[in-house]
Amino acid sequence: MGDMLDNHVKKEFVNVWVRDPRIQKEDFWHSYIDYEIGLHTNSMCFRKKTSCVRRRYSEFVWLRQRLQNNALLIDLPELPSRNPFFSLNNTQQIEQRMEGLRIFLENISQNTLLLSDSRLHLFLQSQLSIASIEACASGQTKYTVAEAIQRFSGTNRRFPLEEEEYEDKCKAYSDSDCESSSSGLGHSSDDSAPRDCKTKASQGELFSSLPASPSEEQQVQP
Repeated sequence: MGDMLDNHVKKEFVNVWVRDPRIQKEDFWHSYIDYEIGLHTNSMCFRKKTSCVRRRYSEFVWLRQRLQNNALLIDLPELPSRNPFFSLNNTQQIEQRMEGLRIFLENISQNTLLLSDSRLHLFLQSQLSIASIEACASGQTKYTVAEAIQRFSGTNRRFPLEEEEYEDKCKAYSDSDCESSSSGLGHSSDDSAPRDCKTKASQGELFSSLPASPSEEQQVQP
């Protein structure tokens, strides 16, 4: 009888994927790749059970540094290493990077201590910029982390069994992070310069009163 009850209780799971690499142009000479980060879970640690956002490599670098600073006794998994010869047009390199990012997220999402860091939740379940994540996690806004996740979560939620709906759902994005660039022109330095993510107009309204914070470039540099 006890075994039947145990089997009836659903085990907690956290499924993470990294896919859909897209070239984004910063200006005429500089481009970078961002990726779709999907999350599907029944874990009580997460406010939202499904989410989908886009992040670039340098934002992962920032996340790992912040998590390591707040959990000094934990050896965090490594990110895929920087490659000075990383090419926006090299499919093999991009696929290897995506797999490395997926493994990184999969590992940290299984650690209860790391899941207590609100920056991780804002990173995975909101489209806020790094600067805005820092401000919200530090209590510098009138909105809580949970409210920010509800308001700025990704609108493009597609999961492994919903591929046929992708094109329609992608149009829900109002910012350029969901727009593919067919051009490979431009210079890539392995995405070493982080960006301030472009977000919806409502985000600017929410954080318009924030005090100035250090630039993302300063935060991400090793």
